[in-house]
Amino acid sequence: MAQTIPTDPADLGAAPARRLIARKALSASELAEACIARVETVDHAVNALVARDFDGLRRGAKAADDAVASGDELGPLHGLPFGVKDMIDVAGLPTTFGSELFRDNIATKDDAIVAAMRAAGALPMGKTNNPEWSAGGNTRNRVYGATANPHDLTRSCAGSSGGSAAGLSAGYFPLATGSDTGGSLRNPAAFCGVVGYRPSPGVVPGNTRGIGYFPLSTSGPMGRTVEDTALMLLVLARPDMRDPYTAVVDGRTAWDPARFARLPRRDLSALRVAFTEDYGFAPTEGIVRDHFRRIVPQLAPLFASGEEGTPDCSDADRIFSVLRGILFVGQHGKHLDDHPEQVGPNVTENVHEGRSFSPDDIAEALSMQGAFHQRWQTWFETHDFVISPAVTISPRDWHELYPTEIDGVATKSYYHWLAMAYASTIAGHPSITIPCGTDANGMPFGLQIVGRRYDDLGVLAVAAELEAVIAGISDLAPRGPDIAALKAAGPLSEAEGFLSL
Repeated sequence: MAQTIPTDPADLGAAPARRLIARKALSASELAEACIARVETVDHAVNALVARDFDGLRRGAKAADDAVASGDELGPLHGLPFGVKDMIDVAGLPTTFGSELFRDNIATKDDAIVAAMRAAGALPMGKTNNPEWSAGGNTRNRVYGATANPHDLTRSCAGSSGGSAAGLSAGYFPLATGSDTGGSLRNPAAFCGVVGYRPSPGVVPGNTRGIGYFPLSTSGPMGRTVEDTALMLLVLARPDMRDPYTAVVDGRTAWDPARFARLPRRDLSALRVAFTEDYGFAPTEGIVRDHFRRIVPQLAPLFASGEEGTPDCSDADRIFSVLRGILFVGQHGKHLDDHPEQVGPNVTENVHEGRSFSPDDIAEALSMQGAFHQRWQTWFETHDFVISPAVTISPRDWHELYPTEIDGVATKSYYHWLAMAYASTIAGHPSITIPCGTDANGMPFGLQIVGRRYDDLGVLAVAAELEAVIAGISDLAPRGPDIAALKAAGPLSEAEGFLSL
């Protein structure tokens, strides 16, 4: 679909910007300066980019322009600025993990993901905010404070990749890294009106996986469009023996990353799709159900079949709570034991919960997950995709650490409201969130599309088709934040509760 070139290059998507740079219609330096100007104009109100390397970005952009002028071969992300979630290293910049324990930690080398992005021509702009150790769906910590939603500065941008999503939405950079355990790529993308993609296990390898053979957590790409997100996945999907879920044979993976560069067209009318408001168990707010019910009649006729349905998600809450607890004990138990006063409530709760589980509890949860996975594979023998809301709630006040209730019903834990996302996490299926209109509160609504395990190309291709359809429906077409209003807003750092949890 043709895209109108914005007046401000900061509003360009990654793929259009890359094409303009290759044609010498836009320089990398012009794009870098536009992105820097956008950050300097509005980040006082949003607080998404918490550590910056504008000098490095300018040097990298100058080198990128020199390469274009010299006729050098250009990488797929040549000259594109990107934001890096403060969970992985960029040489010379802080990596705090949002934790007071690592407030002064300076990275000495790039994480493998950052190195891959640089090798493809992308230029790191700085670090984006996340909750302490990415624990929770609200981007707040005691190191950098809270990050606001650019669409409404009183509301949460979700998390844990909240700084990346908010920065993308506000035009700081065309691409950003994120990571996802229970929805940390998808939830903030939904709240901020951008795209977040959770790949199948091992598609985006990581050399920092906390517990090697637990595939609950993965890194993934974030962009403003499906095309942009797929372009970034082209670079992130690579062989890496350090990740036990990445199958590498003769230096190659089972998938060809180049296929993500140009998504194939998919005939929606040939697909069998199910729509679900809640996967049969997620505590979904009425406002979310209402908006989803407006969407389904407009999208269901596109498919060969599009009826209500869901894979069997029995035991999802129990499976996720036990496996997540084990993960947190392994990664953060010592932090809590040695420095309890410097560990926040979400991490503390998860470690305590993890330690409450007996060996029998853990064995049972692992067996339940095996059965859960098998049920999903059986269901997908007769279905191609399942489509749902991305998040159980509409964005709330960022002062709220997590929802303690949804429509008057108490939640079970600080992460229970993420259930819409962790259903597919447990099964290990790829999942994408794309913008789909605004809810009754005027906030962005994210549509989640889940496909078969390792059908990452199919998920992206179908998402691109739906994105094009949605763009042509006036009441569902996505919209960006009001940049002038952000510019005029006061500093978020002066808000009460900015640095508290």
